[in-house]
Amino acid sequence: MNNKKRKEKPALRQGVSKKTGLTIFTLVMLIMGVIIACYHNPLANQMDELIKKIIACTLIVVAVVAVLKFYDKIILLPFELYQNRRLIWRLAKNDFKRRYAGSYMGAIWAMVQPVVTVAMYYVVFQVIMPQKAQLLGDGIEVPYLVFLTAGLVPWFYFSEALTNGMMALLEYEYLVKKVVFKISILPIIKIIAATFIHGFFVLVLLAIAFLYGFTPSLYTLQIFYYSFCMFALVLAISYTTCSVVIYFRDLQQIVGIGLQIGMWATPVLWQLGTLSKKAQMLVKINPLVYIVEGYRSSIYEKQWFWEDFYSTMYFWIITVVLFCIGALVYKRLKVHFADIM
Repeated sequence: MNNKKRKEKPALRQGVSKKTGLTIFTLVMLIMGVIIACYHNPLANQMDELIKKIIACTLIVVAVVAVLKFYDKIILLPFELYQNRRLIWRLAKNDFKRRYAGSYMGAIWAMVQPVVTVAMYYVVFQVIMPQKAQLLGDGIEVPYLVFLTAGLVPWFYFSEALTNGMMALLEYEYLVKKVVFKISILPIIKIIAATFIHGFFVLVLLAIAFLYGFTPSLYTLQIFYYSFCMFALVLAISYTTCSVVIYFRDLQQIVGIGLQIGMWATPVLWQLGTLSKKAQMLVKINPLVYIVEGYRSSIYEKQWFWEDFYSTMYFWIITVVLFCIGALVYKRLKVHFADIM
């Protein structure tokens, strides 16, 4: 009898936890929906504003329905990540060191790569094919090298983290076949390892901006926020790609081609303001636009992230939806990983 009671207590705690989690998530989504519905920008086009509200509220409903229906499957993933947070950090550092093991310069190669990349683009776009300074809406001219680097830094982070996260399960195949190992932590390990390189890339960006007269300010701290945005977005996508690539190896090539196209579809090499308002709305469906433009606003536009209200709400709603999809896909396909690999 006592054993039965002891067994029931964890179940009760789990039930209460589930109820509390569902209540908190639903309330947060509801509050976001109310804020979006009530928010009004007098300078914006009313029709454009209405379309943004409809899209945001639709995504909120999708996220709430998915979490209510598949709560147990979705919540298991973030719980495992939090539970193994120390192991994740240790393995991420080892993964970063292992990448350059055996070379004389070691991890220094990770710092050389961004410097060489920026130098190459400088030669191409400033020496061989000189580009004009980018003129912002408030009349500020931004040297093209600063404009370009501010776009390349987040894009290279996304490209490397997405590719590494997608291949995480295949690279650590020997761990996937171990029953006791939590393989759900493998994608985040690869993404954290890519973040180390991104950190040095950010320092290169700040140095270039400083040389052109854009001194760091409070706005610059937003780079931490936008880096976290990129981390969350890539993590959300990676659980879908790392699961599907085991069954469909051609996904690796498709993602590679998609990244090539995506670099031009995202305002990395060109300015978003050159497009019409309707074209801008279409391009902003891509959540990477929010991050790339955010890096630039942190360096030289002097704009806080909450000032672009709809873009901020849209980004986090779409990230939550993508994470829910990734968690469900991973949970559904996980049982056959060891058999197929």
